[in-house]
Amino acid sequence: MTLIDLSPTVLRSPRLDGLPVAIIGSGPIGLAAAANLVERGIDFVVYEAGGAAASSLAAWGHIRLFSPWRHLIDPAARRLLGATGWTEPDPDVAPYAAQLIDLYLAPLAALPEIRSRIRFGSRVQAVTRQGMDRTRSAGRSSVPFALRLQHDSGEASEVLARAVIDASGTYSTPKPLGSNGLAPLGLVDVADWISSALPDVLGRDRARFAGRHTVVVGAGHSAANTLIALAKLAREEDGTTITWLIRNDTAARVSATVGDELPGRASLADRVRRLIDAGAIGVVDGFEIDRVARTPRGVAIGGSRHGTTATVEADEIVAATGFRPDLGMLSEIRLDLDDIVEAPRRLAPLIDPNVHSCGTVEPHGFAELQHPEPNFFIAGMKSYGRAPTFLLATGYEQVRSIVAWLDGDFAGASAVKLVLPATGVCSTGDASSQSCC
Repeated sequence: MTLIDLSPTVLRSPRLDGLPVAIIGSGPIGLAAAANLVERGIDFVVYEAGGAAASSLAAWGHIRLFSPWRHLIDPAARRLLGATGWTEPDPDVAPYAAQLIDLYLAPLAALPEIRSRIRFGSRVQAVTRQGMDRTRSAGRSSVPFALRLQHDSGEASEVLARAVIDASGTYSTPKPLGSNGLAPLGLVDVADWISSALPDVLGRDRARFAGRHTVVVGAGHSAANTLIALAKLAREEDGTTITWLIRNDTAARVSATVGDELPGRASLADRVRRLIDAGAIGVVDGFEIDRVARTPRGVAIGGSRHGTTATVEADEIVAATGFRPDLGMLSEIRLDLDDIVEAPRRLAPLIDPNVHSCGTVEPHGFAELQHPEPNFFIAGMKSYGRAPTFLLATGYEQVRSIVAWLDGDFAGASAVKLVLPATGVCSTGDASSQSCC
């Protein structure tokens, strides 16, 4: 294992003086990082690829989150908003993702001390050190970071930063549909028949699914949300049918609800089970996808089931197979990632989905999130790599600790505390989709 120097002295270099902290992404974790930096008087800039705060979250705004408001608001953000007369939502209510934006994230992003530092329409394509690739070692920690940006205007630019917090999430990089971790053979020919996770079945995407046979691929809660919406659509639109295709023999993460303190999660599982028992959802288990192909009507999904060649036909496919971190943008950054989970190596044992649920993750902060690249951190959903056990409250404590570290407050950064709701078995076996906050 690579040893990382945790002493506060690694932060200081005159060449970095006057440069801001760069935050990648203006979702809940990126904005929480911004709020913590505001409180400590540290300059920062937020780079957001979309045209508004939390643009990835807005893509699934029709989905209700599992966690109630009490677990969804960052403490530093609460303090900043409270000073403006902001009214905090009912702590016991679980909001829709769109409400999380409208009632919390949008007001937070609109605060003058934060809004003035957000650069919308600025996608970070790469992070490196100024004038250095990853092989250069001498004096590396004293050299500013350089972020390559692609702007909506079509122009590209580079900006410098003293530190980087990558809170870009994973929603834009879904896991491939193939059971072997690769795109299935023939994918290019059928891409128009495949939807990403959490389509708005009862809203903007209704016409796509009404009166058609949809196969939902994936064994997690994203799949369950879509199955429930499709079942409602089937009651309203004749000819709408649903098949749930999973790789394992059971959808363990959806069906296990014992001890779950998040009522929305337990309710979701119960509703899916009732729909299956009623025959509203057909289930094909033990199916491993390796190819897809066009048919006169739609798509043929090919692979094997329990060791025998099998095919399932569909009009539409929803790929609720989970997400992966985009590490391509970090190819010139020195990372220390777990070989399996793709989380920071010190964090990986604490979030291993074979062992932990969302509510059993141990408190962790800057020490577990550091990489051999000084002053570079991955936070939030992306820090969990391929593990589907992330809750927003975990990410808020991550960035609080990181910002304290960047401020030279070693004691504050090390005093990591986290109280999470018990969530039963929210991840076992096939980690195929992320949990909803």
